[in-house]
Amino acid sequence: MKTIGIVVCGSAGRMGSAILRLASENPAFRIEGAVEQKGHPAVGTVIAGATVTDSLESVSSKTAVIMDFTIPVATLVHIETAQKNGNPIVIGTTGFTPGETDRLKKISAKIPVLLAPNMSFGVNALFDIIANAARLLRGYEIEITETHHHNKKDAPSGTALKLANVICETLGKDPEKTLVYGRKGITGARNPGEIGVHALRMGDVVGEHSVYFGAHNEVIEISHRCGNRDALAAGALEAAAFLNGQKPGWYSMKDVLLK
Repeated sequence: MKTIGIVVCGSAGRMGSAILRLASENPAFRIEGAVEQKGHPAVGTVIAGATVTDSLESVSSKTAVIMDFTIPVATLVHIETAQKNGNPIVIGTTGFTPGETDRLKKISAKIPVLLAPNMSFGVNALFDIIANAARLLRGYEIEITETHHHNKKDAPSGTALKLANVICETLGKDPEKTLVYGRKGITGARNPGEIGVHALRMGDVVGEHSVYFGAHNEVIEISHRCGNRDALAAGALEAAAFLNGQKPGWYSMKDVLLK
């Protein structure tokens, strides 16, 4: 059976280590490399049978799918290596600026690039569910909450921002003028057109996202709760399998779901 080679950047992180573990248990994949930043204590150790290195160049073959779950500044370096070698790249990193996202999109003209803030199938189905709800419940007040572990570096989460942007696109709203991030002080009555986005950080919560639609005498809550990172890691491996052999282009998890 032909296997799919992967190189995981951010291999000692929560997502990276989960991806490596699941890949090592799945005969459809072969682990070609594990990468961490220079000086990371995991460099030189073995994770799921792969020795961790601090150089993507040293382990990246032209046949592997690079899987990047790091930070924006590192991802932007890794995608340059992917472009140089012709590797497809799956990106789960969040926190990119609009300019950085544009840079990734430009590189997708040369190699296959799949970017998703959350790779669980449930969350990616949620995006379509929320778009349909926003379409049906026009005029309802909308609020979004997300909860993650206390070590998460960016807020709001990429998934919460994706939910907000899906709603804005559905309703024809400008996110810059519509989204309100938390509230403090004497804010006055709620602007009927705004969408509140709120971030909670506590304990070891993997990820919880809820969207609320409120009107007189009723509230509809649509939520997704992830109890284990394996759901996200399994989706990431499905994304790698999908991207393997694809033509250069800009892909999303919706492409994986609909394949």
